[in-house]
Amino acid sequence: MSIIREHTQATLSDAWRTIDIDALDPDSPANFDTATLHTALPDISEADVRQLTAQVRQLLRGGDAEGALRGCLETPVYATNTGTPAAVAAAAENGSGNELAREAALQTVVEVLQSIKASEMTPMLQRIYGSPGGSECLDVLMKYLYKGMAATSASAGGSGPRTPTRMTPQPTGFSQIGPRPGAATESTGAAMSVLLSWHEKVVEVAGLGCIGRVMTDWRRV
Repeated sequence: MSIIREHTQATLSDAWRTIDIDALDPDSPANFDTATLHTALPDISEADVRQLTAQVRQLLRGGDAEGALRGCLETPVYATNTGTPAAVAAAAENGSGNELAREAALQTVVEVLQSIKASEMTPMLQRIYGSPGGSECLDVLMKYLYKGMAATSASAGGSGPRTPTRMTPQPTGFSQIGPRPGAATESTGAAMSVLLSWHEKVVEVAGLGCIGRVMTDWRRV
């Protein structure tokens, strides 16, 4: 009876496993570099984004809002830092992994979206979607919309990335141009309203599949 008890106690321990089974599994990530599954992304610097922003603003001044939006969507700035979520978060906190370029690109996209009239949104999206590579462009736009919503929500809560608006709050709670108290919150709400309106129009044109593709794509803007 004592032998049975000793055997039972031994089987309750995991000390018997001395072989790394994962190393013997041909389908295990231990046997190949998972980074090779991802294609190399272009390294776009902040200076490149600033140059693109100047071109986009020139198109806006010339009345070509669709060309400005296409320029942003055809040249997305993806995160170059890869790895575990903890490593990506640490790189973002330290300002590495082209975070400044990605934030500048987001600011440019939001600036273009805010300059387009509501009546022009659907026709413009339909023309872009019907053109070569249009589906990919709307997927990129959806990524920027979600990133902008996250940044706006975090800014409204007093933490996280900077809000994609043109006014930067001071530590006192007032913006740099000195509006009345609470105007920063109104500006944040207006920015969120614009992003939600575009989200609705993109889903109408590209369908719900656009959301699924964005959620499963490993490339992050």
